[in-house]
Amino acid sequence: MGESHHIEEDFSRLELNLQAATENYRYFRSLLEPATKLLVLVKANAYGHGAVEFAAMMQRAGADYLAVAYPVEGVELRRNGISLPILVLTAGTDFYPEIIAGRMEPSIPNLYSLQKLVEALREQGLRDYPVHIKLDTGMHRLGFVSEELPELVKYLRKTPEVRVKGIFSHLCVAEDPAQDSFTLQQAELFTRNAAFVAQSIGYMPLRHLLNSAGIERFPQFQFDMVRLGIGIYGISALPGKQLAPVASFKCKILQVKTLHAGETIGYGRHGAAGEGTVIATIPVGYADGVDRHLGRGAASFSVNGHRAPTIGNICMDMCMIDVTGIPCAPGDTVTVFGEDPTVSELAGILGTIPYEILVSVPRRIHRLVVR
Repeated sequence: MGESHHIEEDFSRLELNLQAATENYRYFRSLLEPATKLLVLVKANAYGHGAVEFAAMMQRAGADYLAVAYPVEGVELRRNGISLPILVLTAGTDFYPEIIAGRMEPSIPNLYSLQKLVEALREQGLRDYPVHIKLDTGMHRLGFVSEELPELVKYLRKTPEVRVKGIFSHLCVAEDPAQDSFTLQQAELFTRNAAFVAQSIGYMPLRHLLNSAGIERFPQFQFDMVRLGIGIYGISALPGKQLAPVASFKCKILQVKTLHAGETIGYGRHGAAGEGTVIATIPVGYADGVDRHLGRGAASFSVNGHRAPTIGNICMDMCMIDVTGIPCAPGDTVTVFGEDPTVSELAGILGTIPYEILVSVPRRIHRLVVR
């Protein structure tokens, strides 16, 4: 086991900084009232960080809830000793037995989903099973619209198999000041519709609306719980606010070689060498989340305190960087993203968002928690 761990470290790893994650958690916690619960999203393999590893970190940090997208993600957490309540955001209707067995709490976006869950609960003779009712307040992805609520509450009042643990919705432009009027409309509609549901069923469930950007920009709408996603991983919605990046994608140089003028590098011969060009080959490629569009000098990675641009095309499992003038040797560490360069820098080069960069790092890359 130790030898395998050593081999993976020699090639590539995603280092998870426990101190950075804890600092980010404390920052968002400081924006909330003491009684407000904090849910951390660990869907999509914890935004690429490693679901089991990160969920364990958040459980120790004091999170009240976790959320996953699909039931299979929650099953993995339960199998690995995660005991916090788990909200399944995209529960579907085919895996309710697994959700029930794992003591997970499904999101209910429509009456059909609720009816299918009730059928599964009746088969097992269960009552008061916790669910979270999803309200559509303007994103128009999933959830009950206002006109559907009377039928929903009528069904809930005659269905002892479920108990509404939470009512929630999702903000779609909380990070954009130019669209704050729409965010305020969403919050007002959520407040009104959540109150209608609560009054109709006779008790107040946990209300949760805010995402990471919402926590930073609209703390007045924190209600009973908030959902912390990209913020916990080190991305802030506030201009100039620097959070600690949790993940650092690192690998070690496999080989260094000096080329002659006119020689070419990589598939398609798109990398051209001058006299004395020095290149290093590193064991990460587009199968590891290093997007092919980062090749041909579009991005540069950090080597011994210097930036080394990519040269030639990114391969599936490797790529080459130009280390001319940079002291380095096989075994030296290269940082693809972390503090330098940041994941936001790479996202800017690709015209995308940091989320996509992070979730593109596959499971074959070893996750290593560092303190």
